[in-house]
Amino acid sequence: RLEEFLKKEVDLQLSTQPEFEERVIDFSEVEQLMNSINAIPAPCAPVINPQAPNAATGTSLRVCWGLFSDDTVEHYQLCYKPVSHDRHSAEQAEHMLKVKETYCTITDLLPNTQYEFWVSALNASGISPPSEKAVYVTAPSPPTIKTEKIRSCENAALVCWESRDLNPVDSYTVEL
Repeated sequence: RLEEFLKKEVDLQLSTQPEFEERVIDFSEVEQLMNSINAIPAPCAPVINPQAPNAATGTSLRVCWGLFSDDTVEHYQLCYKPVSHDRHSAEQAEHMLKVKETYCTITDLLPNTQYEFWVSALNASGISPPSEKAVYVTAPSPPTIKTEKIRSCENAALVCWESRDLNPVDSYTVEL
């Protein structure tokens, strides 16, 4: 029976022509509503960590921070400047870096120098408030031994050195 049915010719013409109206639909209100639903808020202020042990060399510092929320962050803006106790040099240059991670190693710094760091988080909606400022210190330069002043005898030795650092060094370790 199926074979007979498929052999029949079927007329598929519609008896009336369909009539369509052209309408322009205004989606501007819907689009605004959808954009407001999908909008992400600007991130909260990051929290900068205090300096970790062994996070400094004479010319570099590793700075770390974090977020205490689930904010969406595209990148961070890390700012820093040398700490100055001189009132007239308060206008020292601030440096700014764009960072993707929650840490950064800053190089080309001065030995035995304090630096002030703060960080902000950014996304498509805007920038967060800056974190609290944290002070980090680079390691001192190694001292220079004054070879011409070395003296020794059977039970003792006199070794003299000088520091090349402008800021005072807390202590030295002498190894034999």
